[in-house]
Amino acid sequence: MEALELIKVRELEVAVRIWHPDAPRTVVAWHGLARHGGDFAALARELGPGWRVLAPDTPGRGLSSWSLYPAHDYLYSHYMAVALAVLDHFELERVPWIGTSMGGLLGMMLAAEPATANRIQRLVLNDVGPELDSDALAEMATYFGVMKRYSHFSELLESLKQHYRGFGIDSEADWRQLALGSARRLPDGSWSLHYDPRIGEQFIHDTPRDTWADWERIRCPLMVIRGAESPLLRKESIVRMREIQPSLVTLEVPGCGHAPMLDRHAQVRPVADFLQQRSTLFPAWWQRLRNAWKG
Repeated sequence: MEALELIKVRELEVAVRIWHPDAPRTVVAWHGLARHGGDFAALARELGPGWRVLAPDTPGRGLSSWSLYPAHDYLYSHYMAVALAVLDHFELERVPWIGTSMGGLLGMMLAAEPATANRIQRLVLNDVGPELDSDALAEMATYFGVMKRYSHFSELLESLKQHYRGFGIDSEADWRQLALGSARRLPDGSWSLHYDPRIGEQFIHDTPRDTWADWERIRCPLMVIRGAESPLLRKESIVRMREIQPSLVTLEVPGCGHAPMLDRHAQVRPVADFLQQRSTLFPAWWQRLRNAWKG
């Protein structure tokens, strides 16, 4: 992280981590459910100095405020308001978006809503889509809804290795870095994780959406990345995603589950190429006509 902006959204302070602040192009990178914007340090390094990377910490995570009203603030509708506040703060009328898991769903909703669709120039979904495995979702809700407490930092490190093995991290140095960015010390000297345990209440309070309808409404160029061993995003879902959005660009990452860290050249280079492509999307009516011809 080379710079940090703190933005007030109602009563909450939202931290935005920034890499290459003077770069000519900007991309927003939004993290997953219980992570934070610091996860995109390697992505920023791989994209290089031509890209300014803005990586917010969603309220309840990282350096951002925890909410006193989780049932009101830990919802996608509020995250959308936070995202728009970030775009407005940086005077971004239209910007490419890379979203891991929850961050990808957030970008998908913004790209689907008529009032906000024009703000998303391109959308990269990292191991997420309009249909997710229900058992994997239930496991996530259970895991993140319970406060974690560790007597020793080494216990926290080992716990992260177990839970986030799907990230594809393959060096002790990177695991230590993940732990350093994930830990917070409690008043009794024990350790916990950086996020508010009540973020899991999102699974209780959030209003269900027809995410396939969202997917069909999106008109910006789309890319989806899937960890080859992902328990959350099934291969069958990607087939259907491409049927609805024929121009969808796909990437499967070997050795990863949920979700690839986007921390190495082989993962980031296709993303960089996608961000710089000229649009080849057809209007919605032409997509339907082309699909009819295929049938």
